[in-house]
Amino acid sequence: MTTPHQEELLPGTRRALLHRIAVAQSEGRAPSLVAAVVRGGKTVWTGARTSVEGHAPDEHVQYRIGSITKTFTAVLVLRLRDEGALDLADPLEKHLPGTGVGDATVAELLSHSGGLAAETPGPWWERTPGSLRPGLADVLGERPLVHPAGRRFHYSNPGYALLGALVEKLRGAPWEEVLRREVLVPLGLRRTTVRAEAPHAGGWAVHPWADVMLPEPLEDLGVMAPAGQLWSTAADLARFAAFLVEGDERVLSAESLREMRTPAAPVEAADVASGYAYCLGMEIRHQHGRSLVGHTGSLPGFLACLTIGVTDDVSAVVLANCTSGPAPFTVAADLVRIVAEAEPRIPAPWRPLREADPATLELVGQWYWGTSAFALRLPADGLVSLEPLSGNGRRSRFRPGADGTWVGLEGYYAGELLKPVRRSDGSLSHLDLGSFVFTRRPYDETAPVPGGVDPAGWRGIG
Repeated sequence: MTTPHQEELLPGTRRALLHRIAVAQSEGRAPSLVAAVVRGGKTVWTGARTSVEGHAPDEHVQYRIGSITKTFTAVLVLRLRDEGALDLADPLEKHLPGTGVGDATVAELLSHSGGLAAETPGPWWERTPGSLRPGLADVLGERPLVHPAGRRFHYSNPGYALLGALVEKLRGAPWEEVLRREVLVPLGLRRTTVRAEAPHAGGWAVHPWADVMLPEPLEDLGVMAPAGQLWSTAADLARFAAFLVEGDERVLSAESLREMRTPAAPVEAADVASGYAYCLGMEIRHQHGRSLVGHTGSLPGFLACLTIGVTDDVSAVVLANCTSGPAPFTVAADLVRIVAEAEPRIPAPWRPLREADPATLELVGQWYWGTSAFALRLPADGLVSLEPLSGNGRRSRFRPGADGTWVGLEGYYAGELLKPVRRSDGSLSHLDLGSFVFTRRPYDETAPVPGGVDPAGWRGIG
């Protein structure tokens, strides 16, 4: 069993983390910077650096988190989906008519593939009062669409204003109230608020060529709030990161959160090269050979990042109160790397299944798709996994479905049915996976292989 002492980070790891944020704050010329690291669902380290009098931060001081707000909004939308109030494939017009962009689906808005413009018309919305944009028409403008819906990934802040309005319409209450009631209170995020509550950091612009600062305005974003309004703390975002991995049945299931972490937008060529992909309110980036999922955020005067190394079970939060300077994702990715490399995750003990269905046990073992060898395994989580023995080829996990079938969870076979097919005497003949026939022997002549099997059988050259 893990003791509280074992959950703590080693002194050398803590010093490396402190050194990394100290370099970021110094070289990035940030008035202040705070960070937190989560491992195993618990906050195991927090740190802060400042050089400005009156800016002594800790993990309980609020910073503006910008577009990390979008992840909170996405959680509200997925809750509506899970309750049956909407389908992600629904066009916006079905629930929120009259916007002029109603052909975009809920999923496309969540994944920034609805074709909407990146920003609002008129003055810079992040630095001017939300009262200048009292309604959705003011957010969308005369040219709200710049691409065909579903065709490409194009980050859109107005798209999340629409999602916030969708939440309000279906819940019959303001977005702020719904968020507090359905997410913030159940998760205990008491220091995550729509408006700043003391103690909070001030937002600053640091001159690019001189070590002087200028205060940034702190505006209420109005109808754009669901895209970037929230204030939070390193401690609260650390708890939120743990939730995004583990789930909480009072808010959103682990299965729905896995869906949120799955790429959902068309990927541009430049994104393929960088390893970037957008999911449903979350983004995936690659750094140090790791796949990291979360969200970055910025508003004038503030920078933020929450990122999760799911494989390593390490998450990091970085908050700074400057318009530009330190790169929050790079710093957060380094914090994940430091912990993951210095103190690698200790695997949970292997445990056998409590019980196994004999019909499922009959399926495991080696199978062939044509001449390609695959293994079907039954691990302790109760899912079955199909993977190529050569290391190359399609792989997926499958959950039990109805009538002895299995449903694909990822990759090429996501959503596809794996069906065990039996002969008239009840013996197992083959597996049917989306019309592909898997047999116990390569091109088994006793199975209905499409195209048939040459009756002369296998032969050499002669």
